[in-house]
Amino acid sequence: MTTFVDRVELHVAAGNGGHGCASVHREKFKPLGGPDGGNGGRGGDVILTVEQSVTTLLDYHHSPHRKATNGKPGEGGNRSGKDGEDLILPVPDGTVVLDKAGNVLADLVGQGTSYVAAQGGRGGLGNAALASARRKAPGFALLGVPGDVQDIVLELKTVADVALVGYPSAGKSSLISVLSAAKPKIADYPFTTLVPNLGVVTAGSTVYTIADVPGLIPGASQGKGLGLEFLRHVERCSVLVHVLDTATLESDRDPLSDLDIIEEELRQYGGLENRPRIVVLNKVDVPDGKDLAEMVRPDLEARGYRVFEVSAVAHIGLRELSFALGDLVGKARAAKPREEATRIVIRPKAVDDAGFTVTREEIGGEPLFRVRGEKPERWVRQTDFNNDEAVGYLADRLNRLGVEEQLMKAGARGGDGVAIGPEENAVVFDWEPSVTAGAEMLGRRGEDHRFEAPRPAAQRRRDREAERDEAGREFDDFEPF
Repeated sequence: MTTFVDRVELHVAAGNGGHGCASVHREKFKPLGGPDGGNGGRGGDVILTVEQSVTTLLDYHHSPHRKATNGKPGEGGNRSGKDGEDLILPVPDGTVVLDKAGNVLADLVGQGTSYVAAQGGRGGLGNAALASARRKAPGFALLGVPGDVQDIVLELKTVADVALVGYPSAGKSSLISVLSAAKPKIADYPFTTLVPNLGVVTAGSTVYTIADVPGLIPGASQGKGLGLEFLRHVERCSVLVHVLDTATLESDRDPLSDLDIIEEELRQYGGLENRPRIVVLNKVDVPDGKDLAEMVRPDLEARGYRVFEVSAVAHIGLRELSFALGDLVGKARAAKPREEATRIVIRPKAVDDAGFTVTREEIGGEPLFRVRGEKPERWVRQTDFNNDEAVGYLADRLNRLGVEEQLMKAGARGGDGVAIGPEENAVVFDWEPSVTAGAEMLGRRGEDHRFEAPRPAAQRRRDREAERDEAGREFDDFEPF
């Protein structure tokens, strides 16, 4: 059964925003108490967060679909809906987030590092929030905006200081088991190691991590064997250790040719040219292995490599190797630029950005004018097209934004098709220019002229007062005989 997964395709969906509420306050003696519909709640985000206790992407391999909760709709009495809860997805340290095209979206390294993979939709405004001095009783509310839906790829790149590379059965697993407390699977057949193993080594005052990468073979950088799947785990390592088998039973192999082949695979994979390297001649406890190690050591040192003869079984040369690796790791850490506290720069989206484009297309020989922009597309998603007043409100917003003016400049005429949004999810309608002549005689959409008229009780009171005033004037004009 698979227990280690380092690459998964994840389908994430943020929560939808809750719908706004259209409600009018009603109580005794107040038949028109005004709009009191609350706003909808915000949808929850989907957030990837680095958690040190997580070491594999196995959970997402079995459950690749993850969704945050939706925001609750608003209610009457000016009660806003509850926000949806954010969905926190823990990932291992060293996880890279990519889109379907392979573009890197985020590189998550370090405890607590997070990335918003899908953003929740905003809640719709209730009619209380839409009310104004000119629009006192809106009979509609805005719908909530759907949350983002994304297909992303998660790749795990092991965060270690030292990487052991070499042919299958070269003794890498045995070496990491004696240098650290790691307990990898060890056997006398190729590709015993199917997943990277991590171990912690203490060399004097230096503590570093060492990774055992599954065996490489010719063609690994092109996907042959297990190499391509696990070469990514070498990328973050500061030191590379070539583990060469000096007691191989294959007649067509020798340590020098093994080294050349592995170096060629690393070169083709790319990005590892400047990493310091150490050569380990393993299995020198075997008589033939010791003889072969003494033969090839001068050639390796002539190439500039630092060579160590070790035996994982007999524990020969391990202390010297451990301290040498600790020294290289210490130098690599010292050479890194000093990490400064991350400066948090907040760059909020410009909510008042009125940018939009109008382009002309031909569909079946008929013109179609497509409107693209953050505001028009969001407004369309928030509109209840079953409510004529809401549709009129949308038309007013688009007109104030300048969409109608740009349509006329682009050559649109009455009856031409207009699409707002992307091709796969657009709202299409037949455009009719607004009539401006006599518009001053018409009320604005969403206005309720009942609020302009006096209330019946108040009107009756005024009528009685007027009658008394009139009777008083008649009494003053009366002259006795």
